[in-house]
Amino acid sequence: MNKFEATLVLNPDLSKQAITKELDSFKKIIEDSKGLIKNSEDWGLRDLAYKINNYKKAFYNFFQIEMTGENISKLQNILNQNEKVLRYLFVKVEDHEELPTKIKNEEK
Repeated sequence: MNKFEATLVLNPDLSKQAITKELDSFKKIIEDSKGLIKNSEDWGLRDLAYKINNYKKAFYNFFQIEMTGENISKLQNILNQNEKVLRYLFVKVEDHEELPTKIKNEEK
């Protein structure tokens, strides 16, 4: 299995319950694909570098996961169809960094 770091950028209009539901859905898809979530962080509501769908802010969530590249492709297809996910990024890494990340530590 390969190691990946994933960042999800979610619609800022979502309620806490809707965000939790989306993240639980994301985690379930990973687990159903025989993947493993090592760690996760909630980076909260942050400014976007540029507008996405007329939004200036979004909720950021970070995950350290282990799964096959083939299953990452399937996960990307699912995220592309989800209107509540504004953007996502998967980066393949050799080793996961220790948490908390620098972004989690910096002030908003």
